[in-house]
Amino acid sequence: METGTSIDNNGYEGIKNGSWFIQFRNGCNPWMARYVYGLIFLLANLLAWALRDYGRGALTEMRKFKNCKEGGDCLGTEGVLRVSFGCFLFYFIMFLSTVGTSKTHSSRDKWHSGWWFAKLFMLLGLTIFPFLLPSSIIQFYGEIAHFGAGVFLLIQLISIISFITWLNECFQAQKDAERCHVHVMLLATTAYTVCILGVILMYIWYVPEPSCLLNIFFITWTLFLIQLMTSISLHPKINAGFLTPALMGLYVVFICWCAIRSEPVGETCNRKAEGSSRTDWLTIISFVVALLAMVIATFSTGVDSQCFQFRKDENHEEDAIPYGYGFFHFVFATGAMYFAMLLVGWNIHHSMKKWTIDVGWTSTWVRIVNEWLAVGIYIWMLVAPMVLKSRQTT
Repeated sequence: METGTSIDNNGYEGIKNGSWFIQFRNGCNPWMARYVYGLIFLLANLLAWALRDYGRGALTEMRKFKNCKEGGDCLGTEGVLRVSFGCFLFYFIMFLSTVGTSKTHSSRDKWHSGWWFAKLFMLLGLTIFPFLLPSSIIQFYGEIAHFGAGVFLLIQLISIISFITWLNECFQAQKDAERCHVHVMLLATTAYTVCILGVILMYIWYVPEPSCLLNIFFITWTLFLIQLMTSISLHPKINAGFLTPALMGLYVVFICWCAIRSEPVGETCNRKAEGSSRTDWLTIISFVVALLAMVIATFSTGVDSQCFQFRKDENHEEDAIPYGYGFFHFVFATGAMYFAMLLVGWNIHHSMKKWTIDVGWTSTWVRIVNEWLAVGIYIWMLVAPMVLKSRQTT
């Protein structure tokens, strides 16, 4: 019996380390499956975007659905929500059917990694199903999607902060301490330099007039948060070093830039947006990059279930699954809500311009709150061990 198990595990390792063709040919393996699910998610994004920007060409076909009201309720913003709802249902069903899977070669492992023809028919059915629903249900889903997208952002935040912390621990665990210390200092210095450069450029691009008080506040507060994270990290009782606050500084500067860039085009303080208001090749490239970045972020967060385990299991069994299937599908389910919010600008009651993503005042404030929440979680991760230790001693 043990020999059979070892042969199966060796076969699994062979599939994992084999070429893309071998992985595709052997289809039923979790390493290839995650890329297939990522491709399905990308296709759903593209379908939602196509219905939003170019759905008028399919108006005659949409009239066949009685709940579409001459096709209008299945295009634009509602078209995005309907595609998002179908994508959400697919991944949520996969979540319910795979959560708790712990062993390879089990029935749920085979369902996650195989049965592609059955899942293809299920996906097609769930994609069509929302177009049969009345507009009121889709609007209700749009309201719930705000919460689901917020859950996705929170998961992504924790995943990114955990990765930064893990990277710092890896550097500290290196045997060649002096050489590693030099690398850490160089990386931290580069990160702080990019942060300062980013802040300066935001002042130049997005504060053309002294009356742009909101943008001044956003940028200045971001600079203050970087200083706050650095001060707490270097406190003698915490002593977390320069690297983690430097990398977190890069992250919050990037979020601040995304927030200000999401301001409506008509705003006088967003000259960069005014310059790119027409649809040109740069606008299209920016849209494609933003869409791919969102898909990649969903994929990378989905396979990172380790950072959400409160008890780390150091003894990995040979037949343990390579990543949490349930968590993977849950991230993609919330990601389906997230891409809907990006494509409608977090506002289900207004239309978006072609080739735009995540634009509007709601999008701006979601990004800003996301930045502040990221800093709050990072600071708590720094001070929590000290706070909990002091409570135990009292």
